[in-house]
Amino acid sequence: MIFSLILGFILLIIGLYGMLTQKNLIKIVIGFSIVDTGTHIIIVSIGYLRGKTAPIIDNAVDLANAAKQVVDPIPSALVLTAIVIGLAVTALMLSFIIKLYHKNRSLSISDYQELKW
Repeated sequence: MIFSLILGFILLIIGLYGMLTQKNLIKIVIGFSIVDTGTHIIIVSIGYLRGKTAPIIDNAVDLANAAKQVVDPIPSALVLTAIVIGLAVTALMLSFIIKLYHKNRSLSISDYQELKW
């Protein structure tokens, strides 16, 4: 559990570093995806409880003591939802990058001066 939590924070830091230091738009999107993955790992590792079972009520789990024997399913459900949303946001960012590339023939963020203050 602690290893996955540390791994999640390392991925979060690597992704933030990549997003803030790179000039290539594709590399910025890759950094965003790494941050997203690190966040997912952190949430899952926080929701994990050693010695407990999946939240499925069947013969293995006594109905009277189910709350004490199962893991909370909310973090897992949130991560599944976040994975789908992250995939959609990444696809949207990549489609914007394709449009920008067709317009200016460059992937460097320094070449886009229109929206700077």
